[in-house]
Amino acid sequence: MNIPKDPVMLLSFVNTQLRDNYPSLGEFAKAYMVEENEIKDKLAAINYTYDPAQNKFV
Repeated sequence: MNIPKDPVMLLSFVNTQLRDNYPSLGEFAKAYMVEENEIKDKLAAINYTYDPAQNKFV
């Protein structure tokens, strides 16, 4: 499965998926066959970090 390449679109996509379908970033990454750190690095470039307590990027 493909995920958006644009960081802003990726942010929206990931947070929606985390909210609706996945209990953690690890589960999302596994389902989409991507590395957690790849997602974290792309979103860190636009000043977002993963908050496991909220299960979303903030």
